[in-house]
Amino acid sequence: MKSPFTGKEMTRTWEKRTWDFRGEKFEFMHMAWLCEDTGESFTTDQSDTASYIQVTNQYRAKYGIPYTDEIISIRKKYNLSAAKMSLLLGIGINQYRKYEQGEVPSVSNGRLIRSIMNPKVMLDMIESAKEELEEKEYKKLIQRIESIIENNDAYKMLQYETNRIFCSTRSYENGYAAISLNKLKNVMIAILERCQEVWCTKMNKLLFYVDFLSYRERGMAITGLTYRAIDFGPVPEKWNKVYSQFDEIQQVVQQFGNYEGTILCTKSRIDNDVLTEEEIKMIDIVCNKYGHYSSQAISTISHKESAWKNHHQSSERIPFNEAYHLVSL
Repeated sequence: MKSPFTGKEMTRTWEKRTWDFRGEKFEFMHMAWLCEDTGESFTTDQSDTASYIQVTNQYRAKYGIPYTDEIISIRKKYNLSAAKMSLLLGIGINQYRKYEQGEVPSVSNGRLIRSIMNPKVMLDMIESAKEELEEKEYKKLIQRIESIIENNDAYKMLQYETNRIFCSTRSYENGYAAISLNKLKNVMIAILERCQEVWCTKMNKLLFYVDFLSYRERGMAITGLTYRAIDFGPVPEKWNKVYSQFDEIQQVVQQFGNYEGTILCTKSRIDNDVLTEEEIKMIDIVCNKYGHYSSQAISTISHKESAWKNHHQSSERIPFNEAYHLVSL
């Protein structure tokens, strides 16, 4: 970013600050561009949004308030319009739409929305609003929710598989990313589309850089994975289970000199409805820079990161605040 005063490139800076949000103080990393000649600093809409998300993620996690993507996915799960969902919840349509646009609900409204993740609670909600619905509409909704409840065994199996892969709930430990096998799969497919065949060691580093870059730029990671620092650099926890989870991603054992390893490849294409444009942009940045690197080369680069230096002798997960100290992106 160039200085509006001198036209020179400015230096990007991060500074720990405190934000008073709804009467509580939350720490966040403030990103700005510094004009060294004038001492003036500047922010953008993107950097301001990232700061806001850092703060509101902490507030949501503290009070059990669903995240924006969760609020939208709950409504889509029941195949409802925003207007109909607001009616069932007893929340004004304008207010509800603001929640889907990123405004943080009150604690009471947030917990109300979270409660209907349970289809049995949603069924009671529909019964309570029965007089406000047309009979045909009411019956259709009841049938839809009862169908979801009947398929609860399939849902439980999905939850079981999810718990086998992800080591943390949605929190600071995983960069506040959604816990979603579908999103994780599509991130990996997107990487493989751009890089073709990828050794597991290299995929470990690419996922690390995608998540930590996303957290630095957007205030939120993408995959939902947690990371640890081992001898070969940062890696996702349970990475071997992660890579064997999806039928769409094949593992091929290959010999390379005296080394035998596993290459990941796919013939699948990403689902464009799963990843946002911002998330795709993070993947593109990482793959454009490191897609042609060998596993050894990208491992060597990852050893320069404080995320590895500060934690490779520790049993702790790599904290996402290390994103603000990335030196390779």
